[in-house]
Amino acid sequence: MSRLLVLVRHGQSEWNLKNLFTGWKDPDLTEAGVAEARAAGKRLKEQGIAFDRAFTSDLLRAQHTLALIQEELGQADLPVTRDLALNERDYGDLSGLNKDDARARWGEEQVHVWRRSYDVPPPGGESLKDTAARVLPYYIRNILPAVLRGENVLVAAHGNSLRALLMVLDRLTPETIPTVELATGVPLVYHLKADSTVESKAVLGA
Repeated sequence: MSRLLVLVRHGQSEWNLKNLFTGWKDPDLTEAGVAEARAAGKRLKEQGIAFDRAFTSDLLRAQHTLALIQEELGQADLPVTRDLALNERDYGDLSGLNKDDARARWGEEQVHVWRRSYDVPPPGGESLKDTAARVLPYYIRNILPAVLRGENVLVAAHGNSLRALLMVLDRLTPETIPTVELATGVPLVYHLKADSTVESKAVLGA
């Protein structure tokens, strides 16, 4: 039984390019983001990986990334579940602001705390801890059972919703997760044991 789980952060978005806090705002991919998503699909195909089902967020940039990966895999008819539980964390009052402007307004240190701490939310928004509180129950109820049944599962989501999953899969702590960065459009390939812990992990980078 394969018990395969693949995580992919969406390709570069228009707001990534503009250096804006995005959160639950809904920009699409840039041309570079489209290329990243297609490259992810090509790498998965080169590895001979096909999927039984996929999960993504309620946001366009993740859905578009998934659709492009499906196209490269020749799996346009793959069953897909969309859910806001997998959305990027909500940046609240920072959403739509340029990150440099935010640093000028609140200071480098404060913005760094909001971006990278585990449990300090920006004004009106979510911390990573808050994000994990919605992502992890969804994973346990909906994604993990499919993997443990032996299905090959693809999740196309966001930097912070996926970092919440990495805390469980890679056994990261609130102290270690702030340093973890996820590259856009780079598949993380996990094989799980029957007890849901990780048997192996591979990064399909460029």
